[in-house]
Amino acid sequence: MAVEQGYTEAKEDLEETFGMVPPPLDTIPEDDAVQEWPTFKKYTVGESEIPPKYRELIGLAIAANIKCPYCAHFHGAAAQLHGATEAELAEVYSLSSFTARYSSMLHAQQYDLDEFEDKVQQIGEHLQQQIAADD
Repeated sequence: MAVEQGYTEAKEDLEETFGMVPPPLDTIPEDDAVQEWPTFKKYTVGESEIPPKYRELIGLAIAANIKCPYCAHFHGAAAQLHGATEAELAEVYSLSSFTARYSSMLHAQQYDLDEFEDKVQQIGEHLQQQIAADD
């Protein structure tokens, strides 16, 4: 009974928020939907540490890397809803390829992770010195 009541409340809130119960929340078990909805709501229409436009741009970059047309469509549209410009979207399209591209290269080379971490540290120190010199 508690799950049924919780689902009824979650469903009503979903319908009030989105005008419907969006997929895939309309097909998952009711007890899962009750648990999923508060988190989904917080990160799709709520407030968190990351502003909504940036959350959606991040989601779009991830969608590009996992090759999900559903996620790419959702996050691209949501980013625009939150004010993302065509220039910002174009930049994300380009930037989203970097992680997969360079990860593929490092994996193919079987690059030593400890050595890579050391080099990233060195790069960070160098960039900090440059920033300090510019100030």
